[in-house]
This record gives sequence, structure tokens and C-alpha cells, in this order.
Amino acid sequence: MKNFVEELKWRGMLAQIMPGTEELLQKQMVTAYLGTDPTADSLHIGHLCGIMMLRHLQQCGHKPIILVGGATGMIGDPSGKSQERNLLDAETLYHNQECIKKQVAKFLDFDAEGPNAAEMVNNYDWMKDFTFLDFARTVGKHITVNYMMAKESVQQRLNGTARDGLSFTEFTYQLLQGYDFLHLYQEKNCQLQLGGNDQWGNMTTGTELIRRTLGSEAEAYALTCPLITKADGKKFGKTESGNIWLDRNRTTPYAFYQFWLNVSDDDAEKYIKIFTSLDKETIDALVEEHRKDPGYRILQKRLAEEVTVMCHSQEDLETAKEASNILFGKSTKDSLLKLDEQTLLDVFAGVPHYEVAKADIIGKAAIELLTADAPVFPSKGEMRKLTQGGGVSINKEKLADPTTVITEADLLDGKYLLAQQGKKKYFLIIAK
Repeated sequence: MKNFVEELKWRGMLAQIMPGTEELLQKQMVTAYLGTDPTADSLHIGHLCGIMMLRHLQQCGHKPIILVGGATGMIGDPSGKSQERNLLDAETLYHNQECIKKQVAKFLDFDAEGPNAAEMVNNYDWMKDFTFLDFARTVGKHITVNYMMAKESVQQRLNGTARDGLSFTEFTYQLLQGYDFLHLYQEKNCQLQLGGNDQWGNMTTGTELIRRTLGSEAEAYALTCPLITKADGKKFGKTESGNIWLDRNRTTPYAFYQFWLNVSDDDAEKYIKIFTSLDKETIDALVEEHRKDPGYRILQKRLAEEVTVMCHSQEDLETAKEASNILFGKSTKDSLLKLDEQTLLDVFAGVPHYEVAKADIIGKAAIELLTADAPVFPSKGEMRKLTQGGGVSINKEKLADPTTVITEADLLDGKYLLAQQGKKKYFLIIAK
């Protein structure tokens, strides 16, 4: 078996590890779990480091379990948060769980032959009938308040500026997460918990609960990955428009591809190790090639390709590349017609937009529309001159005559018209 810890180390994916963890992983096949938040029906790329940890774990011959925190999602985790989370109902949680499993199935093999097939579990299944008296007797008696109070996440909330302080519900979170580990240890022989470094306090509560419940001979361990940031220190995965989601209906494959394509050189060198399964030799060669000619953006291109195929598909990658060519390369009207509405808007998000009543577009000469209603050109004379030189296009087709009448059939998705001035100046006209 490949050494899982060494794999994480060279990829920059190891933050903290309990003594004895590596020895256990080298000795036998280990079952490990990672918890994920089910408060949305999609993961975003902030979750990807944890999912990649599970992927590498399975590729190293061990068994991954992904735990959807249905019960803990109803409570909220104080780690790194200044406010308590919204609580979800069971129907929403199970819907979110099914959506998340479909996404995770692209990274983990749930149908693998042999003992290391991936599993997904939901802690709501074993917590929903767990009474408060059961909890107090089974869990509460083993962990002292002093132990819980010493956790950094609790201290931050107690000493921070949060107006409402720390609720009892949140205070018990680490015990609930600890009980998950105990349950999986007993039911699935799960000896290792993986997670982000902000979860270290909750994770060690789990190992402590296992030892205090089952005895000091019980072997339970924790391992964390660092919280991923950008080279400038800012939070990874956030853009001006919000999270980059794995769900294509929230973030189009084109926008997803573009995010990775546009990361900095330093970030590309770091991310290609974390977010792909490429081996060390391949990545080292790519880094060396990139450094010889950074302008060609070898790393960014390969990173964007690998992650887009893994999260979406090869077909989505090709579509994203084709969409990119609409702005930056040679493309045709056919390429434009293939775009769905959201991808069209993503591609042309940075170009000038003009909103014009549909009645003022249909049946109007292009020269009237593009100089008056949507002033793409400062004058009719200039538009005529550019048209004669082949410098004006409508929907990627050269305009031969400026008096050509715009018809309903010209509108993309029934409401968009793309005007182009020269090779690179685009204008999007939106029919209201």
C-alpha cells in the first residue's frame, strides 16, 4: 500500500496528526471518516480538500466513510463561526444528503470490490432516537465541562464579540461529534477521523471519548489538513459573486473552469497538488515546465482541466474550453448557439450590457439599434465605415449591410443579441 501520510505530506495536505496514526495506517487497512455539512444541496470547492483526503485514502488502500452531519447540522458548530447556524428540518437534510452523495461519487468508489469500498452515513440515523437521558448517561458522564471549556473554538466564542454568546446547543456540539466517532468505531471499526484543522478540538474530543468509554487500549486517531488560503492570505474558494459550487446549476462548468484557470502562479503550484490525483513526478515536471515560461500558464491549464473533468465531465471541459474561445479565440455562431443561458451570461459577464425593450429590437435596422437604443457605435458613419471593413459582427457573423433588419430568430435564447466591434470588443444587448 502507498503511504497515506507521506502522500498528504508532499501534497501540502497535512496539518496535525496524532502520534501512532502513521504506524496504524502502515500496519493494516484502516477505516477513516470525514464529516461534511449538509446545510446546502451542493458542496463547494471549500469542501474539496477534505474530499480529496478521502480520495487519496482510498487510493492508498484504506476505506473511506463520508458522514453527512444530519443531526449535527440541526445544531450548528461553533468552530470558526461567530453566529449559530440555521437549523434544518429532516426532509431538507435527506434531500441535501442525496445531492451530496451524487457529487462525492465522482471522487470516491462506492462500488469497489473488496473491503475498502466507500460508504456514506448520516448521523441523524443513530441520533434521532437517542434521548437526552441516553446522551447524559452514555456520553456526558465521560467528558468534563473543564475539558470542553478548554477547547479553542469554545473560548473564541466565549471571549469574542458575538452578541448572543455561546448557546448550550452549540456547546454540546463537540460531544455529539465525539459520539459519532464512538458509534463508527463500534459499528464500523472506524479508527481514524479526518477533517480540516479548525476541527482538531472536536476530533480529539472523539478520540478521548472512545478511550474513556472503551478503555485505554482502544486505538482511535485524528488527522487534519490545513485550511486552504490563497497566496494573498484571503479565503480560498470565494469570489465576488460568492462560492464556487460543484452543482452546475449554481456554478456553470464554464465559470468553474475559469476559476481554476485564473488562479495565481503560486496558488496553481499549491492547488495542483491538493486538488488533483496527478502523481509527484507529473506535477514536478509541470512545475518545471511552467517556471520556464509562466506566461503560457501550463499549471493553470492542467489544473483547470483535471478538476473540471473530475467534478463534471470531459464533455463539460470541452464545452468550457469552447466557451472560452468565444471571447479569446476564433469561434462561430454555432459555438454561441450551444451555450445555455447561464453560461452565456457567465462568458459575457465582463462586457458592456444594454437593456432594450424587445419591441425596439425586432424589426429594427442594425445601424439604428447599435447607435441609438444600444450605443455600441458613437455614430452611424463610424458603424458604416467599420462594417465595410468587415469589423462588425452580430452573433459572431460578419455584418455585410448595416441596414440589415434584426429578427426574432437573431435573439439568442429569445432575449440576447451579441454585437462585436473588431476582434475583441463585445457588447451584449438584452431584450426586456
